[in-house]
Amino acid sequence: MPRGRPVKSEIRQNIIEILHFLGEGYGYQIAKIYNEIFPQVTLRSVYYHLRKGVQTKELEVHNVKIEKGDYSWGDTVEKVYYSLGGQAEPRGKKRVQKYIETWKQSSSTESELIKPKKIIELTPEIPEFQSNIEIQMNQEEHGDLEEIEGSNEPKKRFGGLFSRFRKEHKPF
Repeated sequence: MPRGRPVKSEIRQNIIEILHFLGEGYGYQIAKIYNEIFPQVTLRSVYYHLRKGVQTKELEVHNVKIEKGDYSWGDTVEKVYYSLGGQAEPRGKKRVQKYIETWKQSSSTESELIKPKKIIELTPEIPEFQSNIEIQMNQEEHGDLEEIEGSNEPKKRFGGLFSRFRKEHKPF
């Protein structure tokens, strides 16, 4: 008998059921569907099980898309799309199948109305939940000034606390 805690999880198995009928989906989409079908779980828990599923090879990162738009936190969003991995064992629950079929029919009419401004597709090189996105600013070329989009006027960068924030969080 192996020692330690068992690797399987009911939440992860339910996510596998959703992806079995959905094909592929990103974290927030999977969490919304999960909470409609099964008892409520937190978004954090769903994201944890998605990452854990990639580690156990039950799930895999299908692709990573960066959508540009007008969001409350900025102008881009990174969506990591997941699909079933080689170790996944879907059971084929009927209630998940029924919900996904009705969801696909209703979302096809909504997706025609709401479209993001620009989508950039990336394929991940590292299978563990990390994308290979990295934009580095050349300090010698730009110095302390950067141009405002659509105008020739430079704007001054903030120093102090904001410069430390820029070093830790690179822009997309």
